[in-house]
Amino acid sequence: PPSNDNFIGYGIDIHQFEENKIMKLGGVTIDVPYGFKAHSDGDVLIHSLIDALLGAASAGDIGEFFPDNDPKYKGIDSKKLLVEVVDLLYRTGFEIINIDVTIIAQTPKLAPYKKLMRESIKKLTRCENVNIKATTNEKLDSIGQKKAVAVITNANIKFKKTNN
Repeated sequence: PPSNDNFIGYGIDIHQFEENKIMKLGGVTIDVPYGFKAHSDGDVLIHSLIDALLGAASAGDIGEFFPDNDPKYKGIDSKKLLVEVVDLLYRTGFEIINIDVTIIAQTPKLAPYKKLMRESIKKLTRCENVNIKATTNEKLDSIGQKKAVAVITNANIKFKKTNN
């Protein structure tokens, strides 16, 4: 039933690097000679965000909506997947209140891209309250050894209205 409560979702994703691919992060092209090993374009930020939004709505996870063994998602632009999930939320009466993203990456350096990523996510989610943070992993594990990037996302949604 409709509720005045806020619902919080949490998403986490990690992808290894793959040479000679285009890196997309938050819907932005990052200027490096490697991308992410993935069935889709591997946009680890968007994948984490999708899981956070679906979690807040108690609607499952990214793998249920977009299975990585389905050929129709091979190489797909993750922005298209995010727009589909955002449209579903708004159609069912939810509004996205805020999004908080933490990117964990030893490389590439993301400071020059954070503002672009924030604007990209604001536009894709129709949410003005978007925060993008980046940190390193202090040279520990696969992220610190420059083999992968992980993203943790929290999303807060609210049920606004029914679409009767």
